[in-house]
Amino acid sequence: MPVRKGTATVLTCALSAALVLTGCTAGRSPAPPPSAARDRHDGRDAGAVPDGANRAPRERQRPPRAPERIAGIGPVTQARIPDGTTQVLVASGDAADGNVVTAVLHERDPAGHWHPVAGPWAGHNALRGWTDAHQAGDLRSPTGVYRIGDAGGRLPDPGARVPYDQDEEFEVSGTGFLGEPLEGSFDYVVAIDYNRVAGTTPLNKERPLGPERGGGVWIHVDHGGPTQACVSLPRENMAELLRALDPAREPVVVMGPRDEIAR
Repeated sequence: MPVRKGTATVLTCALSAALVLTGCTAGRSPAPPPSAARDRHDGRDAGAVPDGANRAPRERQRPPRAPERIAGIGPVTQARIPDGTTQVLVASGDAADGNVVTAVLHERDPAGHWHPVAGPWAGHNALRGWTDAHQAGDLRSPTGVYRIGDAGGRLPDPGARVPYDQDEEFEVSGTGFLGEPLEGSFDYVVAIDYNRVAGTTPLNKERPLGPERGGGVWIHVDHGGPTQACVSLPRENMAELLRALDPAREPVVVMGPRDEIAR
């Protein structure tokens, strides 16, 4: 049957429109989807896996954990520190018969990890070193773990949180073992609870273990030489210590030769 010219024209136009809609126009490739076009623009093949997509996640660098034991303190010594104590002054001697100490103040955080918070401070202990059985006049400092929490001195309170007794009785004179002047040594003191009544002024002379076991063992201002039995620290460090000690932390001092307290 003959086709009329007008009808052929309509059929041709309809076919052309269908080819355009299906992306199959003669002589041209299909238009790429937008994502593929972006991939080629970035220099990557369409459908390529982005870099790192199949890699295991990189481990996040974690800061090192603080130790659960105080630096320089061994398990035997650590076990003697009261459970409620979260502040420890470590005064470690250079040798059993030495009279030079290094002191560092440590605090424990709520997670149970210990951190140094002040020091190191250089000072002195007794002339003849250390002993586990201190006797009056032996010129040795007692080794051990002792509570500290009562303070005082000739000078006004520098801002201590522990009880502080300012008294002229802390006046001292004379010379030390090296001929150095002792004046000002007791300007600031912290009593060490060795053979004393805790909760009293450092001037209290009551000796629960008897006078033969010695007493009056303090942390005081360094005078540039060894002591009778005490531990001494530079004046500015004593003031810093007094401001740092917190009775709520139940502070103690760990003192003795380095090798012994490391056990």
